[in-house]
Amino acid sequence: MPIDQLLLASVTDWVLPGLLGVLAGAAALYAYSRMQAGSALAAAKAEAARIQQEAKAEGEQARKAAEVEAQAEYIKRREQLENETNETRRELKEVEKRLAKREDNFERKMDTLAVKERKVEQLEASLAARDGAIKQRETDIAQIHEQQRQRLHEISGISPDDAKQILFRQLEEDLLHERAKMVQNAVDAAKEESKEKSRDIILTAIQRYAAEHTSEATVATVAIPSDDMKGRVIGREGRNIRAFEKITGVDVIVDDTPGVVEVSAFDPVRLYKARVTLERLIQDGRIHPGRIEELFAAVVKEVDREIVETGKQVAMETKVAGLHQKQIELLGRLKFRTSYGQNVLRHSVEVAYLCQVIADELGLDGKLARRCGLLHDIGKAMDHDETEGSHPKIGADLCRKLNERPEVLNAVEGHHGDVPSTSPYTPIVMAADAISAARPGSRRESLERYIQRLQQFEAIATSHDGVREAFAIQAGREIRVIVDAKKVDDALAAQISRDIARRVEAEMTYPGEIKVTVLREVRAVEYAR
Repeated sequence: MPIDQLLLASVTDWVLPGLLGVLAGAAALYAYSRMQAGSALAAAKAEAARIQQEAKAEGEQARKAAEVEAQAEYIKRREQLENETNETRRELKEVEKRLAKREDNFERKMDTLAVKERKVEQLEASLAARDGAIKQRETDIAQIHEQQRQRLHEISGISPDDAKQILFRQLEEDLLHERAKMVQNAVDAAKEESKEKSRDIILTAIQRYAAEHTSEATVATVAIPSDDMKGRVIGREGRNIRAFEKITGVDVIVDDTPGVVEVSAFDPVRLYKARVTLERLIQDGRIHPGRIEELFAAVVKEVDREIVETGKQVAMETKVAGLHQKQIELLGRLKFRTSYGQNVLRHSVEVAYLCQVIADELGLDGKLARRCGLLHDIGKAMDHDETEGSHPKIGADLCRKLNERPEVLNAVEGHHGDVPSTSPYTPIVMAADAISAARPGSRRESLERYIQRLQQFEAIATSHDGVREAFAIQAGREIRVIVDAKKVDDALAAQISRDIARRVEAEMTYPGEIKVTVLREVRAVEYAR
């Protein structure tokens, strides 16, 4: 058999069945694939249907939820609208009530005005009638006055011109008398003021000079327990007294008065040191010249320390900072100075506080004013052997050396008017100084006597007819009298002031002069509605 046939037969036998198998497998695979694709498509369709169903259900739920939320919002908005409507209605009702009330008030006021108008008309009519009656009465009075005047002329036999001349002469004599009294009062006031000023100058000069002079204000009394101790104070042939006077610089007065020994010196610091020394000698019992010298030296040191401590306490009390040690010492020495019985240190403290109050009220520096007031009398602490001049000049020179401010220097030097005022603090110190010296109880006049005098002033003033109130002011230097304007006219007010002044002159004793001021005031009050 040929090869090609053999090959063909082999292919036919072997390849053809394989090819047929392959085709059959492909056909089976295709059929399986078609079957799987159909299953997947069916599953996809089912899933799509399920998703579509769920989406519909969710959409339905969302729609229902939106409907519920919209319904709730609608209800909320409707309730809010109803509340606003009710509030508006309530406000409208309140407005209506207020308007109704105002309308009622307006109607009542209109009724009241109508009543008042009727009353005013009635009053006008009444006033017109009274005015006519008053005019008629004035006419009658004028006629009666003229008749009386004519009758008076007939009885007296004096013509009107002669009567005027007599009246003018009498008035001229009264005016001359009043003028003479005013001149005399001015002269007396000047004399009294010069006397007071001279006393102050003399007292300050004597205190600074510290001469051997005794007075009521310069004697200290020391108690002696027994006559035996008095003899020991005197010593054999007066040896102890002579030694005491020589060491302390004071006079010791021993008389027949039992139980006391008097120590006299015009220098208050020296007097204080001597008195303390004598008291300690009596307590110690050992009285001899050596012991006197020893105790006096110890007392001098203690008093010097006391003076410095007093100055520091005053500086702290008045809150004046930055004082020099010399100023502190001099302030402490003012504790032993007096002016008309008034302690100069307490006077300086009082002036300092008054200056601060006045300066604060005027809008000035209260601390600076307090410093000016505290230092204004510091020159009084200087003795004659330390410097010369008036105490304002001495104080100003001292403060100038210690670099005080110009305001302080001018206040210290000018508080008595010795130099012109260059700052507002100087007149403040002058006013505070006068207030401190003039207030009741500051100087020798007792408070009871001062009050009694003021009460007597007011009693004299209120005893006159037509006087409503009377007040004694300016430390008893002026009486303010308030009269009833309906009972007292201007001429009678002047007469009352003269009568009060004459009664004060006749019934009371007082320094200087008293000013009597009568106030007559007419007030007309009306209300605009």
